[in-house]
Amino acid sequence: MRYHVLGGTGMEVSSYCLGTMMFGFVGNADHDDCARIVHTALDEGINFVDTADMYSAGESETIVGKALKGRRDDVVLATKVHFPMGEGPNRGGNSRRWIVKAVEDSLRRLGTDWIDLYQMHRPDHTTDIEETLSALTDLVRQGKIRAFGCSTFPADQIVEAHHVADRRGLQRFRTEQPPYSLLARGVERHVLPVAQRLGMGVLTWSPLASGFLTGRYRKGRTLDLSSGRPTLNPDRFDPAAPRTAAKLDVVEQLVAVADEVGCTLPELAIAFPLAHPAVTSVIIGPRTPQQLRDTLKGASVVLEDAVLDRIDEIVPPGTDVYHPDGAWTPPSLTTPALRRRPAHFRSAD
Repeated sequence: MRYHVLGGTGMEVSSYCLGTMMFGFVGNADHDDCARIVHTALDEGINFVDTADMYSAGESETIVGKALKGRRDDVVLATKVHFPMGEGPNRGGNSRRWIVKAVEDSLRRLGTDWIDLYQMHRPDHTTDIEETLSALTDLVRQGKIRAFGCSTFPADQIVEAHHVADRRGLQRFRTEQPPYSLLARGVERHVLPVAQRLGMGVLTWSPLASGFLTGRYRKGRTLDLSSGRPTLNPDRFDPAAPRTAAKLDVVEQLVAVADEVGCTLPELAIAFPLAHPAVTSVIIGPRTPQQLRDTLKGASVVLEDAVLDRIDEIVPPGTDVYHPDGAWTPPSLTTPALRRRPAHFRSAD
């Protein structure tokens, strides 16, 4: 397993990061089975584990904490905060009030005294970024976290955060965790170049594009919409929808590329993000030990320039064939009132 320094922190992390979103009732509720996944990953040289407080409502963190007993010092442990963790106000977001509470909850569930990388899971337009950075800086100084980063932040907000940190004498985001795959290359346009210029580490999520790059969903075949990802977002998997049809057309072309390389489609998909010089580590999220073993078989796959040129022809750099599940959309697009003046102010006179 190859290792890279994470965003100038001095911490060396493996090219694969073990993602644990599927640990717990959302994916695999067998704690012992999940522990076997963790132990196999560590034995194979993976030293980077990523989780989040909201994965299975905290159960994922609990599983990871139990699995790392006796091996905590060998692991760079990352978790995230932002999404609501209960009913009522002030139970989520990026405020100091919530961060200070949430980090203690995560430390308890993980059974550790410190978190190596604490990440803001999404932007929070209701909280001043200075408020967030100030709280995180205090946690570093208290020794509860070693470094902090962001996840699925647009490039302009990453730049703003770095500017505020410099102006206010605060510590800065060391990493960004964006969605990046053969079907979602939008981050190549701004996010990855900005991360490179700012010396940030990049750990990418959803290399299999919510399952579309597993080979399970193919053009002309009956799609099972009764289990897995399709149950969460059935519209995204409806073969009659034009956008789904477009994805399946691209998948067929990528299958042909994988055949030419002599690897599987998932192996091609996971190797692709690692070819970008901005990427530090690719998050893999197995639900079972067998899925992990299958993924590790492709660790030695190298995509030559001719293969990457062919991929560029199929999915041009900087373009998204689909909007990744769970990716952040700015309020300016989701809230009409933010882009519409009152009716009586819309005329020119």
